[in-house]
Amino acid sequence: MMTDHPTPAQLAQKLVELLDVEELDTDLYRGKRGDDGFGRVFGGQVIAQALQAAQRSTDDPKQAHSLHAYFMRPGNEDHPIIYRVVRDFDGKSFSTRRVIATQKGVPILSMTCSLQLPEDGLAHQDAMPDVPPPEDLKSDLEIRLAAVDKMPERFRANFTRPRMVESRPVSPRNWFQPEKQDPWQANWFRVVAPLPDDPALHRAVLSYASDMSLLGTATLPHGVNWMTHKLQSASLDHTVWLHEPFRADEWLLYVCDSPWAGHARGFNRGKIFARDGRLVASCTQEGLIRVRE
Repeated sequence: MMTDHPTPAQLAQKLVELLDVEELDTDLYRGKRGDDGFGRVFGGQVIAQALQAAQRSTDDPKQAHSLHAYFMRPGNEDHPIIYRVVRDFDGKSFSTRRVIATQKGVPILSMTCSLQLPEDGLAHQDAMPDVPPPEDLKSDLEIRLAAVDKMPERFRANFTRPRMVESRPVSPRNWFQPEKQDPWQANWFRVVAPLPDDPALHRAVLSYASDMSLLGTATLPHGVNWMTHKLQSASLDHTVWLHEPFRADEWLLYVCDSPWAGHARGFNRGKIFARDGRLVASCTQEGLIRVRE
């Protein structure tokens, strides 16, 4: 049972339960409702639950290695989400799944997912950038609490609520006086308490967290955010490639950049490194960044 001041273990268990989709019938699942999105479902939650549905639709040892999702409509936290899986292909090495997420009979997300039987092969990767370790950085929550007096009263509870995933930004953003800067940012993140030893769960948690800071990268060169401007933003599509084994309850470094924005859209790229320097995942996302007068 959650309290007003949940412990890290309770927060981690809340995330595990949120991503534990319920099997209603063959290839039909129901995702639990979250409560962290101002009434609108957090996009990372829908991606992670859809991935869990795809992973649970195969009995062999194939592992999800990529997913591509399109957001069609915002989800509503007042209703559960239904996930229907279509088994497009099952081969010796790869399987492909299609997942449609719906609420009240209306689709809100479509996703394709590819799973592969593990095998060895040629290998190389980008180098991990040299950044301060997480122990030398303030948490995002500490930064928010220090600035809470500047936040309008109606937003304070959500702005400072305990998160299931802790983030420690390398270069913290200024929420109230944003300055134009290069479209690059890096954040350490991890679940706030240990998770079960389930690799599929850890892949789902990474997919959940991959939507936490990516879209905002495209706004950095323009010195805008939702606090200071009438900024309408939303994820349009989101892709994750899963490269190497990892644990989402250990520190991961999320490095994001945005090579382009235009026509009310921003394109973003992300690399996720384990603490030992392995590149464990890559992400891309295009999102709506519409500034209204």
